[in-house]
Amino acid sequence: MTRTRTPARIAAVALGFTLIVAPVMAQDHTAGHGMAHETPVEPGSASARYMDAMKTMDTAMQGMTMTGKAGVDYAEMMIPHHQSAIDMAEAYLASGETDPVLTQLSEDVVASQKREIATLQEWLAKNAEK
Repeated sequence: MTRTRTPARIAAVALGFTLIVAPVMAQDHTAGHGMAHETPVEPGSASARYMDAMKTMDTAMQGMTMTGKAGVDYAEMMIPHHQSAIDMAEAYLASGETDPVLTQLSEDVVASQKREIATLQEWLAKNAEK
């Protein structure tokens, strides 16, 4: 017996999928970015600083009012996103670990993200009111 794929059958399957998946997707991710850690992190440790960076970014981004201007909203949202990357990279650099790959990457992240934040701020100064 072959099954036909009528629009009604497809819609029924989609609805069933939505009813199963939607509650899972709607769960509150209070740890920020859906991240949770089971092991308590030592205050002041690199891991704690990573989580603090994410919380700061999430708070800043969630508190923004969208303007409806794609460029302005993008630039405004990217600044705390890039700052979080800087904060995390600096936390790694201060951690005492000396992995050459992660050290170089962290140094590159700090430099590039600072340049990009400056570019975004300059762009906003010229374009936010347009």
